[in-house]
Amino acid sequence: MDRYKLLILFLAALAMALFFYLDLGSYLSLEALKANHRALLEYRDQHTVAMVAGFMLIYIVQTAFSLPGAAILSLASGALFGTAMGTVYANISATIGATLAFLVTRYLLRDIVLAKFGSRLEGINRELESRGFNYLLFLRLVPVFPFFLINLASGLTRLPLRTFILATMVGIIPGGFIYVNAGASLVTVTSLSGIASPRVLASLTLLGLFSLTPALYIKFKHKKDI
Repeated sequence: MDRYKLLILFLAALAMALFFYLDLGSYLSLEALKANHRALLEYRDQHTVAMVAGFMLIYIVQTAFSLPGAAILSLASGALFGTAMGTVYANISATIGATLAFLVTRYLLRDIVLAKFGSRLEGINRELESRGFNYLLFLRLVPVFPFFLINLASGLTRLPLRTFILATMVGIIPGGFIYVNAGASLVTVTSLSGIASPRVLASLTLLGLFSLTPALYIKFKHKKDI
């Protein structure tokens, strides 16, 4: 591994170590958001561009380094910018951050993984290259799969970058909207676990299964024609 790759790994490890050492996660909590909500709104009114840019940068860094706090940041986006623009800012930020995580993983780790498990991954890679959008869309929509693990795992495959970006941007809209919309009425939010009800989670799961239908149909039809 060359010096450039080692430097990237070092910076990533340093950022995560500082995050936990400085206990920055305490600022990414529902209690902290509610306590500072009025002050943040006042700053937004006085420095709108700086607030938007700063918020998006924090969200991008959080996602790129797979740090805790995505749900709170989505709530904050709604609380500070409203449902419509909050969804836009959160979606763009999360997509950029996920793409950075995807690229870093692919650049640093993909060759190592392929050298050891290349033959085992070949079938998966063929599927992802041809129908990766539907598979990734399913993973993004169904709330069972951790967001950061999907970013890292996708980087280890031959999934095309443009497919990853598009499926991520589209797939995180429903779940992101739920949290941003809840944040727009922050005073009514009492816990993160209460935002996504079982009915909402079931709806997202059904939506994810629906997105997988075209890929499964093509695969079944192909086997039938053989």
